[in-house]
Order: sequence, then structure tokens, then C-alpha cells
Amino acid sequence: MKHEELTAEVIQIFYKVYNSLGYGFLERVYENALKIEFRKAGLNFKNQVPIKVYYKGEIVGDYFADFIIDGKVVVEIKATLGLGVSDESQLLNYLRCTGKEVGLLLNFGKKAEVRRRVFNNVNKEGE
Repeated sequence: MKHEELTAEVIQIFYKVYNSLGYGFLERVYENALKIEFRKAGLNFKNQVPIKVYYKGEIVGDYFADFIIDGKVVVEIKATLGLGVSDESQLLNYLRCTGKEVGLLLNFGKKAEVRRRVFNNVNKEGE
């Protein structure tokens, strides 16, 4: 699998944070805890990465990815009762717009959830 070792490490960190904090906090709390653990693990990451959505060469939207790890994996975090189709669509759209091919959707809900998605992206960043 593409970027398997990296995604496995991120997932391990996710469970470490989930097992420590549990369920019920806002996404920002989990995001901050993940930043601490990513730094401790020596991962190269960017947080709240701006994503531009283009239509016919013009910007039509602005979003932010929670994390991009090592320039390879988009990580989107949630703190909801359960993940839905719209959450997965959001991750796939982020992959499409960034030119990245691997994404993780991490939910700090009542039950910890992880979804790994691969998108064979023909787009290049900034196009």
C-alpha cells in the first residue's frame, strides 16, 4: 500500500491520543494533542494547510486540511458520533485539490474510527 508505514504511524498516534483523551472534546483539542504527538514522533507535518478549489482556472473556494504529513498524506480529523459519506467526500476532495493520493479520516467519536482512502490523482498541486 502507498505510504503504508507513514499512515500506520499516524494511526498509532491517533489511538494514543484517543485512548488518553477519550470522547467529547472539540476537534481543536484533538488537533492540538495530535500536534504534540506528531512532534514527539519526529514527523514532518503542516497544520491547517490552505487548499484552493479551482474551476476553469479561477479560485472558487478555500478550505483548510487539518494536517499534511511528510508532504504525502492528508489527515482530516472529526469529533462526531460517526463518519458519513460527506466526511469521506470532503477527504477525497482535499486529495483531488492538493494532488496528494493518500488520506486519513480520523474520528474522535464515541467509537474511534479510521478510514484510509487512496485517490489516484492526475492533478498536480496548484493546477
